[in-house]
Amino acid sequence: MKYVLFLIVAFCTLASFAQEDPQEPKDQFFTVDTPASLTFEKEEEPLNTPKKKKPKKKVFYGIKTRKGFTKKGVGERVTYELFYYLKKSEKSQTFVRDVYWYDFTRREIRKTENFDPKKGVLLHGPYEKRLGTSTVLEKGIYYKGTRHGRWMKYQGRDSTLVDKEKYFRGWPKETMISYYDPLERKKAKEIIPVEYGEREGYYYMFHENGKVAVKGEYKWDQKVGEWTEYYPDGKRKRVIAFPKEAFNKEAKPFIKTEWSAKGKEIYRNNKGN
Repeated sequence: MKYVLFLIVAFCTLASFAQEDPQEPKDQFFTVDTPASLTFEKEEEPLNTPKKKKPKKKVFYGIKTRKGFTKKGVGERVTYELFYYLKKSEKSQTFVRDVYWYDFTRREIRKTENFDPKKGVLLHGPYEKRLGTSTVLEKGIYYKGTRHGRWMKYQGRDSTLVDKEKYFRGWPKETMISYYDPLERKKAKEIIPVEYGEREGYYYMFHENGKVAVKGEYKWDQKVGEWTEYYPDGKRKRVIAFPKEAFNKEAKPFIKTEWSAKGKEIYRNNKGN
């Protein structure tokens, strides 16, 4: 009887920890975390357990795919790209700047901000780029047109590792997201790309109606290039020019162009052009 009471108390204690805090601030950030395992190695099974069915070929994250490849160059500079793509074309369901897809007309992999399902199909599954047939240059995995999991770049004939990045459906793994509805987490408010503890990559802020409010790029924790602000209806509001390179202390940010809510240009600064 005491043992049963102990289990009940323990269960109630764990349940209380799992409940949402009703005082949770609206601007709380949540670290993007992937529930999907990217390892395809066979897990060690306990003894005397029935054998599991072998994983189906060309099926990744429960989705059937087709295998493809591209070939570019001649002689010793021939490069191959080995990849998988969705059997049925569909639009990207994730908000992300870079969408990767296979263009049937050009017979090549393309990276664009907008994707038309009539022109190609999203990449989905393992990817590998090789110099010749054996030297690996890059490898990773895609999830419905977005980079996902660990991506690695190599250099030289001995494939020396030169760069390693982690993604979750197109965003750096450490990316921070805040929501207008922090409990449901369906209406994003701000997306801050983070790599190795610093802001790195493309930043977005949204209006409550879901349209982009601000977008720009970070490099080495610094704003770089042109940052664009938008009205709630999607029209451009202003463009602010930041230094093209990080740590350029001589160049100061300035408003390059500004528009009225009706779309009329009301200010232009051609500085730096």
